[in-house]
Amino acid sequence: MDGRGWIVGIGVGMASLLAGCVEGLFFHPDQRVYATPQQLGIAVQDVFFDSGGVRLHGWWMPASGAVRATLVQAHGNAANVSNHAPLVSWLPAHGVQVLCFDYRGFGRSEGSPSLDGVVADTRAALDEARRRAGPGARLVLLGQSLGGASAIRVAAEVDDLRLLVIDSAFASYRGIARDAAAASPLALLAPLAGASLPDASRDPEAAIARVRAPLLLLHGERDEVIPIRHSERLHAAARAPRQFVRIPDGRHLDALTRETVRQRILASIAALP
Repeated sequence: MDGRGWIVGIGVGMASLLAGCVEGLFFHPDQRVYATPQQLGIAVQDVFFDSGGVRLHGWWMPASGAVRATLVQAHGNAANVSNHAPLVSWLPAHGVQVLCFDYRGFGRSEGSPSLDGVVADTRAALDEARRRAGPGARLVLLGQSLGGASAIRVAAEVDDLRLLVIDSAFASYRGIARDAAAASPLALLAPLAGASLPDASRDPEAAIARVRAPLLLLHGERDEVIPIRHSERLHAAARAPRQFVRIPDGRHLDALTRETVRQRILASIAALP
């Protein structure tokens, strides 16, 4: 084999290796306790529910006073529920009961994560929230980052969702993989490795066109992880009614730390029929 063929052979081998593990690079779970309910000053019930034979764990936060809505949080790709719950722990005081849950392989949930698996887990969490809330509940699905991609895919399948809130999500699995690899020495191999990811038919951008619930999109203009152009594509593909909140100085997943954004979410919930 000449030098060029040897290099090509190594490249193909590395691409195959990358393709085998690239999906795993989307997930960074752990079991560390970042915050306890006591530290957050909230009442929490541990809940366990099934997702296709996988036992998942979550935190159920009952609302204070009359229940205005029931919200499911599909969190980002790292850590576990104790790290993401602070972003929604303010909602129960406003009459919104919340289910935060961990995908398979995260926190106290069983199994190992996969891109289709976390979609199934989000669907199972919405089913659990629906069961707990009872008939006629105002169901709200909040997806953040990777959880936003999963939430969009689930929202496209259901007809009783009252509001979809998407924070800092990406429009395409292969597109965000290319973005992440752009500054890497492996950038030339990224297209080959990305072939193992869901194709365009399963992208959030394709699914969002089928979502019937009102949509509230949130994205920081200075997001260093997922460029805001991904939300611009999602907004362009979505049906009305839709709102797009651009946060001029916002970075990745800091939207719900801002009082103005929280009030925007509460106003969207208050406007629900």
